[in-house]
Amino acid sequence: MTQSPEASAPRQGISPLAVVLVEPAGPLNVGSVARLCANFDVQELRLVAPRCDPLGEEARRMAVHGVAHLERARVFPHLAAALADCHRVVATSGRGEGEPLPLLGAIPALTWLADGPPDQIVALVFGREDRGLSNDELLQAGCLLQLDTATPYRSLNLSHAVALALQAWRGLGGTPAAGQPSREPCRRGELEDLLSDAEALLLAVGFLYPHTARARMAKLRALLQRATPSSEDTALLRGMVRQLRWASQQGAIRPAGKGGPDP
Repeated sequence: MTQSPEASAPRQGISPLAVVLVEPAGPLNVGSVARLCANFDVQELRLVAPRCDPLGEEARRMAVHGVAHLERARVFPHLAAALADCHRVVATSGRGEGEPLPLLGAIPALTWLADGPPDQIVALVFGREDRGLSNDELLQAGCLLQLDTATPYRSLNLSHAVALALQAWRGLGGTPAAGQPSREPCRRGELEDLLSDAEALLLAVGFLYPHTARARMAKLRALLQRATPSSEDTALLRGMVRQLRWASQQGAIRPAGKGGPDP
């Protein structure tokens, strides 16, 4: 049997990539992306709260030889769940200004994405066809990718954006970035657990208020993303946060400005 012209040889020495679509609304787009996963040997497609039937006739028709990718696509209720097992995450954005994280071109962003151990899952996230990704969703990435376009109108069709990004990913050839190995980020789920515990502590001690918590936690999230905490870093910080919360509940923390200095 001859190989389909759409198939491609698997690459060695590069992290397994998951393509993540957030709330895709068009079954034709979902099918086209499944086909692109077959084109570029991406084994995992993840769908976050799809707003269409990803297994319907239209999606299947567009998938062609990518129907198998469509059928095994995993569906998640929200982005954090889809990224929980991923160490490095790149999110795409076409807004250009006012981003919560710096924007990188395709090559530097994808080189960073590929620059981890080859046994760790990495993710490339694409937003909704009509409004992309929210700031909260963008902050779940380690860096942001902006595809280069020749006009001020940066918004691309979802499947076209996926095609351009996967072509750039394919062009890396599995070669890690030059220079010293970079810090390996923790899994997204570990960071989300830390942030959840931190928010509970900061609300309990009055540093956060319910009506401002979301904005201030977004700033903390961005700070941690820039620091690229490892699993060991995250475990240490989470242990500190949980101990501080326990101590505050026991009344073991002396309020600032009261009592003498520590012995």
